Amino acid sequence: MKIYTKTGDKGTTSLFGGTRVPKHHLRIESYGTVDELNSYIGLIRDQNIDEQLKEVLIKIQHELFTLGAMLATPPEKETLKNGKDRLNIPKINLSSVRFLEDEIDDMNKTLPVMTHFVLPGGHQTVSFCHISRCICRKAERLCVSLNEEGTIEEAILMYLNRLSDYLFVLARKLTHDLKAKEVKWIPEKL
Repeated sequence: MKIYTKTGDKGTTSLFGGTRVPKHHLRIESYGTVDELNSYIGLIRDQNIDEQLKEVLIKIQHELFTLGAMLATPPEKETLKNGKDRLNIPKINLSSVRFLEDEIDDMNKTLPVMTHFVLPGGHQTVSFCHISRCICRKAERLCVSLNEEGTIEEAILMYLNRLSDYLFVLARKLTHDLKAKEVKWIPEKL
C-alpha cells in the first residue's frame, strides 16, 4: 500500500464511496478527532498500567477505528442499490456501549464515592486520561453537529458519550492504583 497518493495536494480528500470533500469538512473533522482520540488512548495503553486495562484499551481502539470508518461513509453511500451493507466491517452498536458501561461499573466498585468534581492531574498517566476525555468530548460535539447536517448512527453518539465517562472513571481508578492524590474542586467564596 502506497502511503502518498498526491490526491489530497489541493486540500480535498475522499470519503468511503469516492465522494471528494474539503479536508476541513465536518465529516473529516469528526473522524479526524476520533483518530486523535485513538492516538491518545494508545498513549495511555503505553503506560505502566494493569494488563487487563490495556486489553480493554486495545478493544476500545479497535472500536474507534470502526467508528471512524462509519463516520467516513456518507449516508448516501452506506448501502448499495440492492440494500446490502457497503461497509465490510462490524458497526458500533448497543453492545459496544454496554461493554463500556460494564467496565465503568466494575471500576467504580473499587473507588471511593465521588463527592466533588476533581481537578485533572496528579500523575502523568492520569493526565493522559483527562486529555483523552476532553478529546472524546470534542469528537462527540463534532459528531452532534454532523448529525444535525445529516444522519449518523445513534450508537456513535452514545458510544462517544459513554467513552468519555469511561475515561473519567479510568482516570479516577488510575489515581487510586498509582496512589496519586485526587484533588477536589471546591469553589472559593468571593
